[in-house]
Amino acid sequence: MTVDGFVAGPNGEMDWMIFDWDDTLKSYVNELTGPIGGIVLGRKLAEGFIPHWAAVAANPENPDHAAGKKFTETPKVVFSRTLDHCPWENTSLAGRELVAEVTDLKNQEGGYLMAYGGATFVASLIKHGLIDEIYLFVNPVALGQGMNIFDELDLHQKMVLQKATKFDCGIVVLQYEPIR
Repeated sequence: MTVDGFVAGPNGEMDWMIFDWDDTLKSYVNELTGPIGGIVLGRKLAEGFIPHWAAVAANPENPDHAAGKKFTETPKVVFSRTLDHCPWENTSLAGRELVAEVTDLKNQEGGYLMAYGGATFVASLIKHGLIDEIYLFVNPVALGQGMNIFDELDLHQKMVLQKATKFDCGIVVLQYEPIR
């Protein structure tokens, strides 16, 4: 996200994000994603996320090959109002409404769930109290306008800062726990 709270530009632009991560940031993300047992995604992000990581996993020469294998091999559930079948391997479509589906997934054995998704999907997860920890990867840029993951909140969502980590590329990761 940006320092002014946007996860994408007004039309979904993400060209402002820092993708030149150093080994320390990559290691941080690998430790964070290592124990995940499942991934939940919104459809819009899934359309780029799943094929991208499958291509990375298919190329052993890619420096992110291990991450690609992890994301490809981890079971994924995509939430969509428009898809009637799932075109991706190791991925299923959510069969029920968001709260019931995510609650059941969270109660399954096999590691924790990680949510990836665009502003709308993540905003819905936050609104319904379905996120236990929030990791904000804050990029050193301000957009002035764009898409926000906190737009759907009806009430204040108080959080406790668990950790703040600065990386040489300028990204700061803020780890919060929502107070219920």
